[in-house]
Amino acid sequence: MKVLVINAGSSSLKYQLMDMSDESVLAKGLCERIGIDGRIIHKLPDGRKVELDCNFPTHTEAFEKLTELLTTGEYKVVDSLKEIDAVGHRMVHGGEKFTKSEPITDELLAAYDALSDLAPLHNPAGVKAVKACQSVFGKDVPMVGVFDTAFHQTMPAKAYTYPVPYEYYEKYGVRRYGFHGTSHRYVSARLAELMGKDIKDLKIITCHLGNGSSITAVDGGKSVDTTMGFTPLDGLIMGTRSGSVDPSILNYICEKEGKSIKDVTNMLNKKSGMEGVSGVSSDMREVIAAAEQGNERAQLTVDILAYQIKKYIGGFAAAMGGLDAILFTGGIGENDASLRYNVCSNMEFLGIKVCKDCCEKASRKEMKFSTDDSKVECWVVPTDEELLIARDTRDIVSAL
Repeated sequence: MKVLVINAGSSSLKYQLMDMSDESVLAKGLCERIGIDGRIIHKLPDGRKVELDCNFPTHTEAFEKLTELLTTGEYKVVDSLKEIDAVGHRMVHGGEKFTKSEPITDELLAAYDALSDLAPLHNPAGVKAVKACQSVFGKDVPMVGVFDTAFHQTMPAKAYTYPVPYEYYEKYGVRRYGFHGTSHRYVSARLAELMGKDIKDLKIITCHLGNGSSITAVDGGKSVDTTMGFTPLDGLIMGTRSGSVDPSILNYICEKEGKSIKDVTNMLNKKSGMEGVSGVSSDMREVIAAAEQGNERAQLTVDILAYQIKKYIGGFAAAMGGLDAILFTGGIGENDASLRYNVCSNMEFLGIKVCKDCCEKASRKEMKFSTDDSKVECWVVPTDEELLIARDTRDIVSAL
């Protein structure tokens, strides 16, 4: 079975075509600047790639171009669209309605669209992408929706309920939802395989660290708590997002600066976090470089992130009543050895012992970096959300 995986944004569309007989990637790419002008980057496993300026007024034209590159010319990998058996779509916010991956129907798409108030930037784009995909492939090609929020629907009420008047949960669904669920589900399951243990017997803390970051407590293979909340703004300091702050700060800044709540919320999402504190960049690599050159605010930014991760690890270990493993994934989690070491060092009280040299060697690959006598194993596990989406799509379509 060949599965096309789609991850659509409001002006972008990532794609990956996979042969599920051996889970190999046949081609992948990115359509960007949709609705502005248009550009596509198409890559093959042998290193060949093509970059083209295109006219992408909508997602439909982007789908037409990517399918053209997949099926024709020197970069083709299949002879026709008929060789693509199914399409798996990353769906961002499934609210409480979607607790697992499901076949996409008109009814599902309408229900997903109805949740757009919870994710106004992502859900409408997802609906557009699915409809554009259907216009190119036709409705005979089965499609599956894989929801970012679904993995966290196992959280107990004590973890997802915000202490605001309960009527706002009942009326508007105000609660913790969590995000990055596809990544947290993939890496926790993969870690159990690497450890040679049944995930049902493990208590794992998964640290997905990148421009957007979240940490999840996975107990017996199920999410029981996570740092992101009603929106992806909650939790850790991120590239441009503040993470958790005292809500009264919003009103205080509004009064001092004469700004609206919308202005300050935009500031917390787009001008805060690493960029806001460091004054250097939202890119952790540039922040670290500045810190190494003596920039005190850049160093403070690095320290804040490490401190927060350490604090959440302690809290989630307490919430689960124990801890068997910690894993790091995402662009920062997989690449920043010094961060991993700073987070995991001086944690012997939790049974964590790490090797600095092993931290360095573990970058960008599946590897344990805790010592042999550490009671808690520490790992780097690169995430592969596309593979999980493709697997779910294969399994669901095969059962139809």
